[in-house]
Amino acid sequence: MKISHLCLGADHAGFTLKEKIKKELVRQGYEVQDLALRRVPGDDYPPYGKAVAQAVAKDKTARGILICGSGVGMAMAANRVPGARALVGHSSAETKLAREHNDANILTLSGRKMKLQTALTLIKIFLKTPFSKAVRHHRRVGELG
Repeated sequence: MKISHLCLGADHAGFTLKEKIKKELVRQGYEVQDLALRRVPGDDYPPYGKAVAQAVAKDKTARGILICGSGVGMAMAANRVPGARALVGHSSAETKLAREHNDANILTLSGRKMKLQTALTLIKIFLKTPFSKAVRHHRRVGELG
């Protein structure tokens, strides 16, 4: 399935990394919908996680990238939205498996711990890895609701 666009969101702890990622994704030709257009000191991550998750859950051809301090809070916020399947991107192997086996549609990253090059590597894997054709994986994702 071709990705129509990418939805980005970040709180204050992820904003700087998000801006760098956005610039690179636009350079690569992706259509980017930024749901966190300005840095707000001390803002909360749940509204951004929810907004991106709702946008991605509504459009099956979209993918999301969320960035907060650790990536964990954003994943928790996003996964509360039906149809959102967020993974916390720690490694290439986890990211690849989450796409192949779980049809993850949102990648969350740590704005405090992750270097830009690592983030871009994980994003490339996230965007290029297809969901498995194995029936068992489709059944399991369907069981998520």
